Order: sequence, then C-alpha cells, then structure tokens
Amino acid sequence: MKTEHLIDQIYKKKSFLCIGLDVDISKIPSFLLKEKDPIYAFNKAIIDSTNHLCVAYKPNIAFYEAYGLKGWKSLEKTINYLNEKYPEIFTIADAKRGDIGNTSSMYAKAFFEDLKFDSITVAPYMGKDSVVPFLAFKDKHTIVLALTSNQGALDFQTKKIDGSELYKHVLKTSKTWTNSNNLMYVIGATKAEFLADIRKIIPDSFLLVPGVGTQGGSFEEVCKYGINKHIGLLINSSRGIIYASNRSDFAKAAAYEAKELQQKMAVEVLKLKNL
Repeated sequence: MKTEHLIDQIYKKKSFLCIGLDVDISKIPSFLLKEKDPIYAFNKAIIDSTNHLCVAYKPNIAFYEAYGLKGWKSLEKTINYLNEKYPEIFTIADAKRGDIGNTSSMYAKAFFEDLKFDSITVAPYMGKDSVVPFLAFKDKHTIVLALTSNQGALDFQTKKIDGSELYKHVLKTSKTWTNSNNLMYVIGATKAEFLADIRKIIPDSFLLVPGVGTQGGSFEEVCKYGINKHIGLLINSSRGIIYASNRSDFAKAAAYEAKELQQKMAVEVLKLKNL
C-alpha cells in the first residue's frame, strides 16, 4: 500500500486509529471456544464491527506463534480476510524481527509475499543490513523500533553516544538507507515529551504510537507534538478495545471503545483540514 492511500483513508474516516489484534485465548468470550477456530472467529467479529472506525490493524505475531501451527493458521486466515474484505485497511505485522541480511530477506518474504502484510515492525539493533532487505519490497513499509513505550526503553534507547541519544542516531542513520521513504517508526505514547525533537529529525514520517490508554500514554500530548501536515500518526489501542467485554456483546463493546477514540481523532483531522 502506498502512503498516499493511507493518508486518504485517514481523511475519509477521520481516524488514525490502529487496532491491535493481540488475541489471548484466556481472555476471549468463552462461548467462542466452541468454534473450530476461536482466534479467527474473535478477530473476524472485531474487524467486522470496527473497520469503519480505524485505518489499520496490527496483529502481534507472538500471540499467534504461541499456539503453534493452529495459531499461524488463524493469523493467515485473519490477514486473508482483511485483504479480501477490507483491502483499504493498512495491515501491520507486529513481529519485531531483526537479524542479518539473508535471514531478514526470508522474514520479509514470509510477511510481505506469503502473508501479504503491508508492513512489519523491525528491531534495528543489528544495523543497516538487518533492515534494508525489508525496504527492497515495493509499496511495503518497514516500521523501525525507535523509542518504545516499555520501562526498559531507558536502558539503552535514551543513552547518549557522542552527545546524542541512541534513538536519535537510529532515526538519523535510517534516513540514509535506500528506500528510506518507506520507513515508519515506533514511538511509544509514554515518551510523548520526546516527540518535538523526533519531529525535527523525521518531520514527514509516519509514527506508530502504542501505549495510549492502558499503558498511561496521553492522547492529547501525542497529538500536540506528533501530528504533522498529513497527521503522520497511527495511534494503536489493543486491550482497551478488543477486550472491552467478554460477553456476547464483545464486538459491539469493541466498536463503542473504538468510536470513542475515533471521535477524538476526528477533531484533530478536522483541525488540520481547516488550517
């Protein structure tokens, strides 16, 4: 998917919501366990009830790998359903892959060619040759972990090297890579105070922002410092939406929570349109 298409969807839906499909069997409504594929049944219901409110879905791959081959089949069915029924939706494989060139090439083929995701999250710690293989794919996006929302992010990401924080080195260096226009970046909502500096380095890039809501990130602060001329944000919510209810009304409850966020986002989109 081209970036222009994603931007069009943001303006059309007045939303920059990404919904995380992090499916834990122990948390889904118990009646779904009677289904042949409970994970897929859950995802399909969530997608059908929320697709008009969001522009992206982000399955966290670990939540599928944990169930072995069955989980992988559920993931495959989920992405196929999205691509066939809702092709306008931007899809993110939250896989956090990061390895040397040949291995990264295989990861890229798995998620871009086989599963046909639009994007994938990648850890840049091993440097250029672990990321560039993903960038070789046309109209696919590589989302680099830059400044994450977890507490341990401070162990390395904000440490200074030659007078500048490590995450800033990641941002600046990645801009020099071939096809860097297809890069996006993970910036945690709990690090919203860093967004002003981040936007000075990557003013035009899309940022995937987890951590709003359950993890304590501020929607208002993220928008204040992170929005660019085309919004440039994908704010992710997972548990707060998909586990809004564990009863028969779970899909309706998820849509209600998604609508709450979408309405806040609509205000920001309209502000930008009126500038």
